[in-house]
Amino acid sequence: MLETSAPLDGYTIAFDLDGTLVDTIGDLHRALNHVLAMEKLPLASIEDVRVYVGQGARSLIIRACSVHGVHPSDMKIDLLTEEYVEAYAKDIAAHSAPFPGVIAALDTLKARGASLCVCTNKGTRLSNQLLEAVGLSKYFAAVIGADQLRNRKPHPDHYLFAIRSARGTPARSLMIGDSANDVQSAKAAGAPVAVYAYGYTDTAPDLLGADAVFKHFEELPDLAVRLLNYQPTPRV
Repeated sequence: MLETSAPLDGYTIAFDLDGTLVDTIGDLHRALNHVLAMEKLPLASIEDVRVYVGQGARSLIIRACSVHGVHPSDMKIDLLTEEYVEAYAKDIAAHSAPFPGVIAALDTLKARGASLCVCTNKGTRLSNQLLEAVGLSKYFAAVIGADQLRNRKPHPDHYLFAIRSARGTPARSLMIGDSANDVQSAKAAGAPVAVYAYGYTDTAPDLLGADAVFKHFEELPDLAVRLLNYQPTPRV
């Protein structure tokens, strides 16, 4: 058993947002169905949304429409995405909250000296709005959404930019996520990655290729220490 005082000074931990830190599925579902109803398409189920999420609002809408053989033009998708974002932002945390144990885990990681950041394919403005609404903003040195750089997850640039924005070093970093995008981004950057077992993915968590899968956030601080004791050669 690792000592709870094991230090993480000089280490940076990046978190995905939706499906990792915050259970947002209810509000993503609400906003998506607002758009589908506008288009007179069948409404999506919660489970549908769990499968569709991960690449941002635009991709979510494209996937939800394509299931019904509908393929809107780029201009139409732009308009639907704007409508989705407006509907989502109006009450961004109506049905959203941090997953159980998240706040205690973040408190412990910070107390041990880790620097924390968010690396998400959600837009930065919405990400900050959500984090503020659920009381998590204070924990993060940087919040890097997909709109802040050219190459988003699963590209390694997104992960590397998030770590450096938090004044971290990729060689002393760790990714916490829930999807293939998170695993691929961190692995391509040479960083270890742990996956939350109850996030949003259409692939079984233990098949994503992560270094570890955890079921409870109480496990995370000691798991982070263990993973950061071993790192592959990083991309610099």
